[in-house]
Order: sequence, then structure tokens, then C-alpha cells
Amino acid sequence: MNNARRILSAGTLGVLFTFGGVGGCVERRVEVTSDPSGARVWLNDELIGVTPCEAGFTYYGKYDVRLALDGYEPIHEGRVMKAPIYEYPIVDLAATAVPIDFESVNRWHFVLTATEEIAGDRDALIDRAAELRDR
Repeated sequence: MNNARRILSAGTLGVLFTFGGVGGCVERRVEVTSDPSGARVWLNDELIGVTPCEAGFTYYGKYDVRLALDGYEPIHEGRVMKAPIYEYPIVDLAATAVPIDFESVNRWHFVLTATEEIAGDRDALIDRAAELRDR
């Protein structure tokens, strides 16, 4: 019985050494699109590009997202990066041991609303600025 345990342990160690450095990895990305396209996008106060764009991220959870495009209302809201099942605790250990690369993509789409034309009316512009400040 003792001999069988040694053989099993040696076999287990052999498998770990053979596949230990060949574990898979996870590429995490967020893809941001907007209607219309061309909006600047900030993720946690870091400019990541102009829609359509994508960026890598490190952790799942809540992110602060801002979009801005001339002639359209700015968007500022929180969004959540959702983890796939293979990123859940315990399952992630098995997933990283398998020599397969995983890809986790969160896709966010935003619809921008056109602003009113107020460039020629100074009072309307001041009222609009006060309204935005109060938000």
C-alpha cells in the first residue's frame, strides 16, 4: 500500500511538473460602442479611446464610465464588469491549470441623446449650464 502511494505521488508530481508551466490564461477586455459612434470614452477617469473601442481590464466589478461627443448629452454612469463562470473562486483554479487560453469580453453599448441648439441664445446657455451644474 505504501508503495502504491509513492507511485501515485510521483505520478501526480510528474503531471504537475509537466503541465505546471502550460496553464491557460484569461484575456479580459471591454468593448464600448455608441450610437452615434465617435464618442470619447473614459473608464475610471482614464481615456481609453473613441467609440467603437476596446480596452483590457484587471478586475471584475463596478467601473465609472463617461462618454462625450460634441452636440450630444454627456453620459456618466456606473457599469459592472461581469465575470464568466470560469472566473469564479475554485473554478478559476481548475481553469488556469488547463492549458487553454480563455477570453472574457464585456460589451457595453450607449445611446447618446442630441443636445438642443442653444448656441445663439445666451440666457438659454446659462440656464443649461446651471442645470448641468446641479446634476
